[in-house]
Amino acid sequence: MNGNLNNRVFLARLAGTAVFDPNGDPVGKVRDAVVSLRTNNQPPRILGLVVEVPLRRRVFVPITRVTSIESGTVIITGLVNMRRFEPRTGEILVLGDLLDRQVKLIDGDESVVVEDMGMEPTRTGDWLITKIHVMRRGRGLRRKGATSTVAWEEVQGFAIAEHNQGVANLLSTLSNLRAADLAAVLHDLAPKRRVEVARALDDERLADVLEEMDESSRVSLLAELEGERAADVLGEMDPDDAADLLREIGQERATALLELMEPEDAEDVARLMSYEDYSAGGMMTTEPIVLSADSTVAEALAAIRQSEISPALASQVYVTRAPLETPTGRFIGIAHVQRILREPPATLLGSIVDTETQPLNTGASLNEVSSYLASYNLLAVPVVDPNERLLGAVTVDDVLDHLLPENWRHSQRAENSRKEGQV
Repeated sequence: MNGNLNNRVFLARLAGTAVFDPNGDPVGKVRDAVVSLRTNNQPPRILGLVVEVPLRRRVFVPITRVTSIESGTVIITGLVNMRRFEPRTGEILVLGDLLDRQVKLIDGDESVVVEDMGMEPTRTGDWLITKIHVMRRGRGLRRKGATSTVAWEEVQGFAIAEHNQGVANLLSTLSNLRAADLAAVLHDLAPKRRVEVARALDDERLADVLEEMDESSRVSLLAELEGERAADVLGEMDPDDAADLLREIGQERATALLELMEPEDAEDVARLMSYEDYSAGGMMTTEPIVLSADSTVAEALAAIRQSEISPALASQVYVTRAPLETPTGRFIGIAHVQRILREPPATLLGSIVDTETQPLNTGASLNEVSSYLASYNLLAVPVVDPNERLLGAVTVDDVLDHLLPENWRHSQRAENSRKEGQV
């Protein structure tokens, strides 16, 4: 075993660390550690690491397969079971279940919060959690208390499930995850912990995560949010995703949440809900990039650069008459981003607009929309009303969401859990 394993390793800091096989080929990233609590307050034994491999599958790697932890990397050896990780009875996730737990110091009976946990190898080759990094309560005007590292035996309170546990330290380990990856992590947490994390996320971050969850998961999570908070999160979602979610939760609650939303957001979502789900109207977003014919290439590039614009929507600018908010004035045509990039900044969009690509109406079927995108090699298609006013745009990712089976994210995870392989 590599001598570098003789050092203490703090697990919250280990989260996100790259995992490699002996040949230096990447395997995945560390997402958590699995422990088994023992009687008489003995240090818990580390059973293994939870590693995220491609396709966001989380697998279990026994700690006995870890040969080195150093320089921001973890090296493992042997064959890895690629079955999706599911904790067994008695197994506990360090970051998912123990971080942010409120426990008590045996000496003085003082309440402290767990910020991190340190594991060390024993002479027998086992790994035990021997140290706990804790934060004491702040005093006076101080918002945070002093921190210190204590031995496992110096604390008590891990045996009972904690209520209102807190999520600050867990969130810090998840802060750099993309929304889709965070959605996968939430799916694997215990329901109580999942709700705690969701409530601690800001509205925009939670909205992004809900857009990446499967139908049943996001419906159940939204049900746990208070009315005004749920309405605020819906307001941060893309209108088409918010409309899809409201269709899933039932008419009565959907109506109540629409009344709590900001009027402008609610109007867009309600309009989308009036269309058939698998039609162009039901799939479109009401927030494409819209500019006038006398706007310049420089203005178009500035609009495209906005970080919140998806790549599909940023592929083209829709040119209309005023007003430029959907429903707009009469639709004129499309300014494609490749053409925009070839023109001087002062060029007017009206001089480079594509007027030959015809828009679709709101009743166009899923098959018509997908055929249109394929025929013209586009990433998005404009949707207009009978008066040629632009209502929105359907992107290729919207089409894929509707072409794939319902709950395809959950189905993919379930399929992965049935398969075994080797890396």
